[in-house]
Amino acid sequence: MELHLFEDNLSDGQQVTFGDTIARAIYVTAGEVTVDGMLHPSDEGFVTDGPVTLTAGAEGASLWRWDLSDAMPVQPAQHTAAKLSGEVPAHLSTSGNFLRLDSVTFPASGTAMLHTHRGPGIRCLREGSIRIDTGGMSTSFGPGGAWFETGPLPVFAQADHGMHSRFIRAMVLPDALRGKSSIHYENEEDRAKPKSQSYRNFGEIGLSL
Repeated sequence: MELHLFEDNLSDGQQVTFGDTIARAIYVTAGEVTVDGMLHPSDEGFVTDGPVTLTAGAEGASLWRWDLSDAMPVQPAQHTAAKLSGEVPAHLSTSGNFLRLDSVTFPASGTAMLHTHRGPGIRCLREGSIRIDTGGMSTSFGPGGAWFETGPLPVFAQADHGMHSRFIRAMVLPDALRGKSSIHYENEEDRAKPKSQSYRNFGEIGLSL
């Protein structure tokens, strides 16, 4: 099973249907979309499964879309770009686990001390900049930059020193973590320290297998 991140750009009033998936997360980066009569404006996100039909607003819409599937999903005939994919391990590729869509915000010079997560996910930077140190490598990302984290591999994050930074992420996690933090700090002395990052949960949905 793999988690795929796409970027979709819809023209004004365009209607599009995304096909069947095990689970899906959508974040509106610009404009607005309507789904089943519900309006989703810019900087909002939601989770769903199965086919979904969206209608863009009068000024169009841009989306980041995470699809969890057994194979690369077939894309509709529109302006869609594949950004990144990552593998989900077998122990999480079962019913009872779930997909979470949330955002993580850092103040200027904020850090996420060395940590792991209990599941993999794809992050995409919305604002600012961030440096990710993991696996002996250090990589910096600007707005629109995406990266995959396996979960068990320790990560250190350093945000922009001059402004706040924020990324949007979708993660596959075990059912026991519904509504709970997935982060585990590797160094015991870091666990009691104040943390600079803040979170916003857009939604969670069980895997439809």
